[in-house]
Amino acid sequence: MGCSFSGLNALYDAVNGGADVWINENRFRVVRQLGEGGFAFVFLVKEIVADAPSAASAGGLAKKVKDPAHLSADGTYAIKKVLIQNKEQLELVREEIRVSSLFNHPNLLPLLDHAIISVKDGQEGAWKHEAFLLFPVHLDGTLLDNFTSMKAKKETFSTTDVLHIFRQLCDGLKHMHSLEPPYAHNDVKPGNVLLTRRKGQPPLAILMDFGSARPSRKQIRSRQEALQLQEWTSEHCSAPFRAPELWDCPSHADIDERTDIWSLGCTLYAIMYGVSPFEYALGESGGSLQLAIVNAQIKWPNTGPKASYPEALHQFVTWMLQPQAAVRPRIDDIIIHVDKLIAKFTK
Repeated sequence: MGCSFSGLNALYDAVNGGADVWINENRFRVVRQLGEGGFAFVFLVKEIVADAPSAASAGGLAKKVKDPAHLSADGTYAIKKVLIQNKEQLELVREEIRVSSLFNHPNLLPLLDHAIISVKDGQEGAWKHEAFLLFPVHLDGTLLDNFTSMKAKKETFSTTDVLHIFRQLCDGLKHMHSLEPPYAHNDVKPGNVLLTRRKGQPPLAILMDFGSARPSRKQIRSRQEALQLQEWTSEHCSAPFRAPELWDCPSHADIDERTDIWSLGCTLYAIMYGVSPFEYALGESGGSLQLAIVNAQIKWPNTGPKASYPEALHQFVTWMLQPQAAVRPRIDDIIIHVDKLIAKFTK
């Protein structure tokens, strides 16, 4: 799919020249680009608030955001800009905005504001859309970013930090799974977990990116429905963290939020070892990621008396990575068990 970058000119000018970007009635100065992927670009911005004669008349985000805890002390935020190429992408962005508004939890990244605008692709070009999504900023990056920097230093998370990071992810998912109807995140992975390092306590962990989140319970009653689900998940669920029932869906199946439990088990493994438990298959001659996943063929590094982490954590991961979804635990079961492990290993 081709991409015209003319729609980026204004924001690139803003980055280079310190110009401003507006989201509805609020104004932000672009500081620098934080990242990009596909048709999305993420920028660090600082809110510009007009001088007010009194606190009572102050505006800006403080006037709009419902939870004051989401406001930045120094006025910095993250803006995600999405270049929308067609009607399908427009609907996906609108769905992400709608779904994000359903959640309100300290371990789920809140959408603070958004705007979708029409832009002309050149003087004679067609009209397209651009979306601007405003979020709190977490400059310590994702779990995936942290793996990269820690690997270079030959560092790993302590058992205490592993369990507390994981416990926070469980809290966020429980909120999603407890809605009516329940929602599945559908793309739980280290790249979608933001970390904030805190002195003297475990990192704060926040689950982000709800572009793939959907009502979790689906009744599959035909081969066509099974293939449609597999096609959708191949586009929206990262392969090394995707549950077996989403790789090879039966023609008669009941899918539920335990697809997230599988991804959560893969993520716990990754918090310890930096990768999914099945990515080894990608590097093997004749290896198959799908076969490794559907057969739950986990490979453990550093096993034996010098194992990096307690065997109880390995057993915990294995419990979540049961290929048959019907016997996989639910989020409440996971929380009970992780609390027992925290009590045992963080005395």
